[in-house]
Amino acid sequence: MPETPRRTLKLGAILLGVGGPGQHRTWLDPEIPADASVDVNWYIDRAKEAEAARFDHVFIVDSQFITPDSPNHYLSRLEPLTLLSAIAVHTRHIGLVGTLTTSYNEPFNVARRLASLDHISGGRAGWNVVTSGDAGTAGNYSRDQHFDYATRYGRALEHVRVAQGLWDSYEADALPRDRERQVFLDRSKLHALNHVGEHFSVVGPLNIERTPQGQPVIFQAGDSEEGRDLGAEIADAIFTHAPSLEQAVAFRTEIRERAAAKGRNPEHVLIVPGIFPVIADTDAEAQARQDAQLGAKSFEKALAELGRPFGWHDFSQYDLDAPFPSVAAAGERSFRTQAEAITRLAQTNQWTLRQVVEHQLASGRSPFVGSPLTVADEIQRWFEAGGFDGINISVNSPREFARFTEQVLPILRERGVVRSEYESTTLRGNLGLPVPENRHTAARSTTSEAPLLVP
Repeated sequence: MPETPRRTLKLGAILLGVGGPGQHRTWLDPEIPADASVDVNWYIDRAKEAEAARFDHVFIVDSQFITPDSPNHYLSRLEPLTLLSAIAVHTRHIGLVGTLTTSYNEPFNVARRLASLDHISGGRAGWNVVTSGDAGTAGNYSRDQHFDYATRYGRALEHVRVAQGLWDSYEADALPRDRERQVFLDRSKLHALNHVGEHFSVVGPLNIERTPQGQPVIFQAGDSEEGRDLGAEIADAIFTHAPSLEQAVAFRTEIRERAAAKGRNPEHVLIVPGIFPVIADTDAEAQARQDAQLGAKSFEKALAELGRPFGWHDFSQYDLDAPFPSVAAAGERSFRTQAEAITRLAQTNQWTLRQVVEHQLASGRSPFVGSPLTVADEIQRWFEAGGFDGINISVNSPREFARFTEQVLPILRERGVVRSEYESTTLRGNLGLPVPENRHTAARSTTSEAPLLVP
């Protein structure tokens, strides 16, 4: 029997420019351009560094609504697929994952844009499927209010299924482009979709041929019951966050069980949380660095950001030392699961609003803190215990990213935890994921293999 390839840790880099949630002072770092979030050359350089370190993908987060209290990076940033197309022509191997919402996009446009990126990059496109949690987004798309959870996730599932159907419009050999026979298209291998569903009606076919990796890789993030079920249904990889190894193992186990119950191979659903390593020459120095980072966070900005999961509810109107206000309902059409968790934690501990904000500030403490050896040991421990299949590292300062790539990764490579070279020309191949078979080709094969019935 052929030997089963050793499982290796997958690596992603989240490019966050001047600072995402909780990174209130990141933009003050002189190594980071003050306009990094709209500087295409900054992104290209970071992607090249990640590729040189043999990362599997770069990841561009996105949202459709801001307030003056949004994280600095969110206030002014480039649209993901436009940006990734620029990165594509300056890189050769690294995957290109962008966030696109199913709530405020049409499947045909999304399928076409992602297929275009897959062709431009030679098979490196990935789609982070989101349903948009910022309730204010509705006002930017001619809607009075954001979709409720049932509608958001029902629409998301149908959206992805329609996009996948469109990606199968052309079979792999549908365009022979045979000049000698003067045959450009094999008409029998181009297929309309003719989808009519609850949320979408799409005729098709898609006006772009089958992509180099068959279909772009599907990523997903969502911790609600509906979000977990969607991920188990459609995702090749799931972005998440886990504050402890026990919670990480529990989440990965649950998602794999859900995927298996849906008839999927759980080995083909990768769990890739974001982690925030803090690295210094010694463990003590690293702990001191983390303490300094947490201490530098702004209470006022954290108070404002607390409003985001609650539909950007304004918490500044309350007495900080009074019990946490009962406003969970404000998050019903926003980040409901997060709003409910914060409210439940406050009620269980009988915390004031001030204590909730202080808890939010302290919760940024990373379990991956120490010398390069200590951080490498902890990453390996989580990986081998089944806490994750890969990790996403936030990239702001090139200097801090280099601490990880030049000091931690060599240790993990020497131990065989991380591979040394790219194994494929596609993102799907480097992640160890199978190429989806074109449904029409599969049906054709089944028909051709069926025995002839002789009367």
